Amino acid sequence: MQKIRNAVKENTLSDPSLISDKDYEEFLDARGKSWVCEHDGRLVGFASVDLIEHNVWALFVDPSSEKLGIGRQLHETMLQWYFSHTTTPIWLGTEPRTRAAQFYRKAGWREIGLHGTNEVKFEMNYQDWLTRNPIPSNL
Repeated sequence: MQKIRNAVKENTLSDPSLISDKDYEEFLDARGKSWVCEHDGRLVGFASVDLIEHNVWALFVDPSSEKLGIGRQLHETMLQWYFSHTTTPIWLGTEPRTRAAQFYRKAGWREIGLHGTNEVKFEMNYQDWLTRNPIPSNL
């Protein structure tokens, strides 16, 4: 997961040491849930959602595996799970004018302001999600 997070070309970390392996472990199931996508035995993407802060902590795809639908699949799986556990709106921050920002707008996220000094803040509320994606009964 660290390798993918540090390989992305957008939304790069100014200091990769700010996020430790322990941080990733915390999001596997203590604070929320995480998902990975593998292809040919290789990790190519991951997503993590935080039920405490109600945000998307991570959604990243290895640059060599972009444009294959991996990000969309992780996004859909993550939000289906999140909204099957709470109706609290979820938010995320990402750099403006990036493919990520376009991705979230296209997926129905609403831009609600700024996060920190250089990120745009997006929000998805339960009703908007439910209108676009009915929650299956098996989650």
